[in-house]
Amino acid sequence: MALEVFHKDETLQMRRKLIGQSCRLFFSHDPVKIMRARGQYLYDENGMQYLDCISNVQHVGHCHPSITQAAAAQMDLLYSNTRFLHDNIVLYANRLAATLPKKLCVFYFVNSGSEANDLALRLARQYTRHQDVIVLDYAYHGHLTSLIDISPYKFRKLEGQKEWVHVAPLPDTYHGIYREDHLDPGQAYADTVKSLIEEAHKKGRKISSFFAESLPSVGGQIIFPTGYCKRVAESVHEAGGVYVADEIQTGFGRVGSHFWAFQLQGEDFCPDIVTMGKPMGNGHPIACVATTEEIADAFTANGVEYFNTFGGNPVSCAIGLALLDVIEKEDLRGNAVRVGGHLKQLLLQLQIKHPLVGDVGVGLFIGMEIVKDRVSRKPATEEAAHLVRRLKEERIVISTDGPWDSVIKFKPPMCFSIEDAERVSTCIDQILGGCTLLVKHTKSRMLSVLMWQRRYKEPFPFWNIVFIEQQWRNTQLKWIKKQTLSQ
Repeated sequence: MALEVFHKDETLQMRRKLIGQSCRLFFSHDPVKIMRARGQYLYDENGMQYLDCISNVQHVGHCHPSITQAAAAQMDLLYSNTRFLHDNIVLYANRLAATLPKKLCVFYFVNSGSEANDLALRLARQYTRHQDVIVLDYAYHGHLTSLIDISPYKFRKLEGQKEWVHVAPLPDTYHGIYREDHLDPGQAYADTVKSLIEEAHKKGRKISSFFAESLPSVGGQIIFPTGYCKRVAESVHEAGGVYVADEIQTGFGRVGSHFWAFQLQGEDFCPDIVTMGKPMGNGHPIACVATTEEIADAFTANGVEYFNTFGGNPVSCAIGLALLDVIEKEDLRGNAVRVGGHLKQLLLQLQIKHPLVGDVGVGLFIGMEIVKDRVSRKPATEEAAHLVRRLKEERIVISTDGPWDSVIKFKPPMCFSIEDAERVSTCIDQILGGCTLLVKHTKSRMLSVLMWQRRYKEPFPFWNIVFIEQQWRNTQLKWIKKQTLSQ
């Protein structure tokens, strides 16, 4: 069977007819049709290669041979549900347990991050016998109804905030209410959570849990200030609640220095529940909830069996085990430290050179903030979108995130290389240089128009504006061609 069944235009036409329009494509104005992939590279229907900077789901690289071989081998033997006894599920649980603090020793396997977070919510409520949940502003925890309710990123566009949901300020030291010059931003932001708890108690409400991504993704690739999570956990525990760490985007070594992003907060911090998903199966649907014996016992005591038809099946667990092997054998955590560190330094150099570049993130989970200027820190949404479009023209796939879609996010497969990082940085440098030139030229054009009007005491002729615009476009094209030839 040929790789391409339909011409790209026909595929797009059929998709618009058959697939719900709320299921959006990347680059919707000019979608890319991807036919195959390998490592950190994507290939379109014409065999054109694209560098993938956003597929954190394909954690160890697209179509990694060790993953596909493990999947095929287990499929050829057994693909049953989890009511039968099998070694894979306990082998996998044991391997995961070795990466976590000792108290997180009971596992529930599911099929998606949304399922994992929904189950975490059930576990928290069953254990605490409380209902209310505290979440961070701009958070997104999944597409199920229960999770839309605790995702400000979504519910503000739909039915609004439920009375049992309490939204804490995002602990963003770049844009937030407490910034990097605060003496102790971790304590200050943790106090906002404590205040929310006190307000809830005054209304007779009780907190079941605090939900947070260990590094908020939709919020803009945010790194929590030191001590924040530990202090929040203390307040939540005092209120009889539990701390849920959503590691669905950030787990499995993406931050490099640690296997889990919550470990960036120090060895003295440990969540009560950890959810994991996206990268677990390198694209295969598998997710998990890890928790304590006490919380698991309370869930069992309700007398209702928990059964998930596909969760923890032998094929999914074989894939999960193979992924852990690849992370170790190929030293992908070390690669995240080396390549992520190099990419960060390159982006920091761009920050010095280009006033549009604001803040920069960590590991292979990096956000580069695009701002109008670094004094006001006003988000530069249009400029960020322009950068994404131009990078696509250079066959680099990247996207934006954050409350204002002004953060360029880097979440590539973990096999991303030093050469890839340098290629991306070079292209961004050239594109931002063009943006700066455009701003300067625009100011020059405006000045010319004003001088004309002052001299001749009449409106600037429209045909002259058109002529100047044509000349400017020709200048742009010549500059881009010159840069391309010089590479």
